[in-house]
Amino acid sequence: MKSGFVSFIGRPNAGKSTLLNRIIGQKLAIVSDKPQTTRTRVVGVKNYGDGQVVFVDTPGVHKPTHRMNVRMVDVALEAMRDVDVVVLIVDVSVKPGPGDRHMLGLFKDITKPAILALNKVDLIAKPKLLPIIDQYRQAHPFAEIVPMSAGDGTNVDVLERLILQCLPEGEPLYPEDYLTDQTDRFFVAEIVREQVLAHTHDELPFTTAVVVDMFDESAVDLLKFYCTILVDRESQKPIVVGRGGTMIKAIGSAARAELETHFERKVFLDLHVKVKAEWRDDDQLLDEMGVQRSGR
Repeated sequence: MKSGFVSFIGRPNAGKSTLLNRIIGQKLAIVSDKPQTTRTRVVGVKNYGDGQVVFVDTPGVHKPTHRMNVRMVDVALEAMRDVDVVVLIVDVSVKPGPGDRHMLGLFKDITKPAILALNKVDLIAKPKLLPIIDQYRQAHPFAEIVPMSAGDGTNVDVLERLILQCLPEGEPLYPEDYLTDQTDRFFVAEIVREQVLAHTHDELPFTTAVVVDMFDESAVDLLKFYCTILVDRESQKPIVVGRGGTMIKAIGSAARAELETHFERKVFLDLHVKVKAEWRDDDQLLDEMGVQRSGR
């Protein structure tokens, strides 16, 4: 039997959360085309015939500008040190830049097995892939290099088998029915935030957050969630609310439908929008939101 921890590391929007969801077979991490969607560590456990893998999705590594971003990057870097295998996920559909060189620099001191997952190969022509593989092979002694696509599933099974091979021998770390360490409250907040990002498109920057004010499961057949959507500036509030409340109703309807599917119960979802300037530098609020500090 093999068992151990595996972290997904990469720049924002590399496809780490999409890969986690694909491997686990259900949504554990929200997905958006906006950067910095994943703000904290998300764990997903999968059992195989010959082992158990604890996958750790991490925030994208970027230049931090607020306390929230500092926490995000610290959590990602910590996940490189505290696992058995590190998987660097690279989006090959975008031109490499300084951020990619920075990521490779972080791997210089990594002694544990490192696998390179070249993601989104379905979006580029095959001849363009070979020079990318060669470039990364010369930059770091990766144990394996896997061209794959988390979006359509190409070679994801190959990546999983290679990860298992790199793990140490050991008994399962969690019970067979254990899936994730994320709480229901955290999941609700993330689903609402995902719909805020989806519905506001480019009108809102990623300076929005969701706090679950009350989680009421006292009724047998109905869950009640009361949430506050935080924005940075007064001018952003009308964007989330919409004319006559149309936008927040659309956000609520989409989030409620997904939550009912997840919890397999009827859901009452109450959403409000609140302006809170500089919330990304509020340590107490970040704690409440579950944005982890390094070492936790």
